[in-house]
Amino acid sequence: MNEGAPVVSAAPVAARARTVGLLGALLSGLLFGIGLLLSGMTDPAKVQGFLDIFGAWDPSLALVMVGGITAARIGVMLIARRGATLSGLPVCLPPKRAIDARLIVGSALFGAGWGLAGYCPGPAVVSLGFGSSSALALVVGMLVGLWIVPHSRPRR
Repeated sequence: MNEGAPVVSAAPVAARARTVGLLGALLSGLLFGIGLLLSGMTDPAKVQGFLDIFGAWDPSLALVMVGGITAARIGVMLIARRGATLSGLPVCLPPKRAIDARLIVGSALFGAGWGLAGYCPGPAVVSLGFGSSSALALVVGMLVGLWIVPHSRPRR
């Protein structure tokens, strides 16, 4: 052991990485919420107009989706290449899974809920900030569903 060398603790480095990660998450969430507001994704009538392909179809939200998919794809590619977040924390990307009955049923339930309520999860949470009772009902239902699914699976 080098007697004259200062002892350096990893705690400040970990605390800094955590702070940077939390600030990044906060800024990302704010940017995402502002984007949802500006794009009209928090307006159920606009969303239902987008989903009404045989009526007065409003394709403008398709551009929002393409933008979101593009940004997510670039982000996943960068994270996969780097293997860590910008703050240095390791990233574990989920493995690719086959399309199975659970995925199809879950997708159908998601689509039905989106069409009926006019909200998907992100815009519903943003709309809670404006006191939307329909968004509150959707978020409560979503939370109940998130609780039910893991508790209804058979134990392995």
